[in-house]
Amino acid sequence: MRETAANQPFRPPVALLGAGTMGAGMAQRMLDLGFPVDVWNRTPGPTLALAERGATVRARPTEAVAAAEVAVTMLPNADAVAQVMLRGGTLDALPPKATWAQMGTIGVEATERMATEVARRRPDVMFVDAPVSGSRQPARDGRLLILASGPARSHDAVDAVFAALGQRTLWLGPAGTASRLKLVLNAWLAFEIEAAAEASALAERLGVPYAVLADAVIGGPLASAAALTKLAKMDRGDYSADFSLEWAVKDLDLALAAAGAETMPVVMAIAERWRRLVALGHGHLDISAARLGLTTGAQTNEPAGNGKVQAVP
Repeated sequence: MRETAANQPFRPPVALLGAGTMGAGMAQRMLDLGFPVDVWNRTPGPTLALAERGATVRARPTEAVAAAEVAVTMLPNADAVAQVMLRGGTLDALPPKATWAQMGTIGVEATERMATEVARRRPDVMFVDAPVSGSRQPARDGRLLILASGPARSHDAVDAVFAALGQRTLWLGPAGTASRLKLVLNAWLAFEIEAAAEASALAERLGVPYAVLADAVIGGPLASAAALTKLAKMDRGDYSADFSLEWAVKDLDLALAAAGAETMPVVMAIAERWRRLVALGHGHLDISAARLGLTTGAQTNEPAGNGKVQAVP
């Protein structure tokens, strides 16, 4: 166990690879708590605000991890993770006994492949499969649910990072176990968002005001906090991204690939409808944009500058 001075919490150096919506929020949280954070992103724009907060921006991921005790990957898909960590040499650049926390959603097969590669190429590195449940603001506020699986041995550094980012961490078993649960949770989330979208559209068609619908379901058993939050965004026409529609479709496709359409026929139908919205140009909008296309009023493919979608006259 590492010793720290009295009243000085342990803050290991962290490398954050991927500063998108979630990664940027996680980096801001760690910086606010005093973690030394090196950050890399494929495009430099998102890293500018992090640099102003005290992050060290690196031009290459191998440079970002050079002194890290924990390297966090929050990249969009399995191919991006493989390109950066395996083919790009970043795994080899990790210091001895570092931890790689793979926190994006890349599916079961890819996660297990990453774990196997780490065991083969860098047995001194601990690989932790740690996808998160939550969106932009929970990442920023340290309120994520972290689903962790990997080696059973304790590791102070990754425990400190997870404690900073999450309100709860579930340790679930060998690497890949957490990714399995993440796919289940995201499939469940898709049901809730689609239910909110279709209930909203039905209420509009039947002349039921949003305020009346909300008053009927708030505090009752019909809708979760997540569904009610998205229902409110739908009513405002606010589709600024907390969790984008295109990445939600990606996660549903991973679940379908892992379990088969015969297991989840309704998830398959939701994924197909959302994929059509992505094809219309709505993929960068929030998952609450599932509301689009459910009424006769046509919508533009591009949002206004405030993230709201404008109706076509």
